[in-house]
Amino acid sequence: MPANTADAIIIGSGLAGLAAAAELGDRGKRVILLDQESETFLGGQAFWSLGGLFMVNTPEQRRMGIKDSPDLAMRDWMGSAKFDRPEDLWPRKWAESYVEFAAGEMRPWLHQMGLRWFPVVGWAERGGSYADGHGNSVPRFHITWGTGPGVLEHFVRRVREHAANGLIDMRFRHQASHIIMQNGSATGVSGEILAPDTADRGVKTNRDEIGEFEVYAPSVIVTSGGIGGNFEMVRKNWPRDRLGTPPKDMIAGVPFHVDGRMIPISQKAGGHVINNDRMWHYTEGVRNWDPIWPSHGIRILPGPSSMWFDATGNRLQPPCLPGFDTLTTLREILKTGYEYSWFVLTQKVIKKEFALSGSEQNPDFTSGKWAEVIRKRILTGAKATAPIEAFKEKGEDFAVANTLGDLVRCMNQMGDDLIDEDHLRAQLEARDAQIDNPFSKDAQVMAIHAARNYRGDRLIRTAKPHKFLDPANGPLIAVKLHVLTRKTLGGLQTNLDSQMVGADGQVVPGLFAAGEVAGFGGGGYHGYNALEGTFLGGCIFSGRNAGRSRAIA
Repeated sequence: MPANTADAIIIGSGLAGLAAAAELGDRGKRVILLDQESETFLGGQAFWSLGGLFMVNTPEQRRMGIKDSPDLAMRDWMGSAKFDRPEDLWPRKWAESYVEFAAGEMRPWLHQMGLRWFPVVGWAERGGSYADGHGNSVPRFHITWGTGPGVLEHFVRRVREHAANGLIDMRFRHQASHIIMQNGSATGVSGEILAPDTADRGVKTNRDEIGEFEVYAPSVIVTSGGIGGNFEMVRKNWPRDRLGTPPKDMIAGVPFHVDGRMIPISQKAGGHVINNDRMWHYTEGVRNWDPIWPSHGIRILPGPSSMWFDATGNRLQPPCLPGFDTLTTLREILKTGYEYSWFVLTQKVIKKEFALSGSEQNPDFTSGKWAEVIRKRILTGAKATAPIEAFKEKGEDFAVANTLGDLVRCMNQMGDDLIDEDHLRAQLEARDAQIDNPFSKDAQVMAIHAARNYRGDRLIRTAKPHKFLDPANGPLIAVKLHVLTRKTLGGLQTNLDSQMVGADGQVVPGLFAAGEVAGFGGGGYHGYNALEGTFLGGCIFSGRNAGRSRAIA
């Protein structure tokens, strides 16, 4: 076979692309894998993730006393997705297929591949409203030992084995700019060869062109990721009718190369984007004191105890509680006319409840060693993990004080001088008055008691209720929270074989998409809301479907 021809071309070497390539290699197919970044970036955005996977009725859940089922998971998914458009036909089918996968073949398949999971299952995106609404009814967030790199390593291994056997040709610094179409069918890809760049993983690289390339195959699979690193595209697609005016000041939860450039290129070839107004951005972002990519932000994964205030010092109302309903909270924050909010908490809360999203911020989980987890999370006295203590000490969004007056002065210096000490004190005192017994009329205090009914939260995720204004529980801490860009929920419409579906509803011959660029399947299998752990899971599932597609002969 000539050097520039193959059975399939994959654009993007993130998790979805690797999953597709591994499956195609298993079938004996010849693959050319293109990526605009260097080999150092292999695995894309997934490398930086916490490695959480949404799975249903697993041994890990059952050992923690969690009763889950495919029916309950499907109810939660559909209550969160709220599919309401004619074009949601394929997204709904993808959602149904993914939940079936997450409750069935997913765990044994990944386990056989070599993946393992932390035994305490996390309870993410809890919803906080009605049983038929948004949120996870039970904990389903399975953190992979090794975090994002631990997920990737098994797919990377499979791809490298196929590369060593001559089936997969990995071409880095190859920027795809055109999908070649003949008689309505995809036949290849052309683009630019970029100058070598030795930048570390995640760092912004050059776009200097030193040549051109053309490669040919009857199947082209786009797995290029989302738009979270492209603020201009995020603002262009922002759903103003649902979320309000997009923030002028955002921080990026993904590297610069998550730029969305393949979306219009795929549209020009006949692909059809749907639900591009559906997106997933976090409200608990803090600026990274040691940034890797431009505007680098980190998401705080909070337990339920931090008190949440808007920029003016008014407490957010339920379900705007830490870890409960991301997009409702985003909407309520932006309604205030300001783009930031505040957590107020104690050292006891930050010690037990704060986690930072990402592999680099969780070296103990990333190591995959129990001894490291115990040493860095249990044997630290009153201190939180080292990465969190570093943010507390060095991060520009953290304020620490022994008295509320000093804390408010710091908050006003960091913000817009909007916090009134007496008003903030009154809200804290009212909350503290609910702590003397196990009964409460405060929704957040009730949520804390409910969380501690789950063994996993009580052990490692939810602090024992205590009074914030009692100096014995100090110091007091305030965290300024920013909007953090992250995921694209809409994307290129695909059928269950990952074939692109055009605006006319017909398959575009030879064109495929998987991962975030396809809305993780179908053009938006999350609908309006995500249940967490479904981003990596969606890349794996849709990439696998593409690699196993019957349309790739």
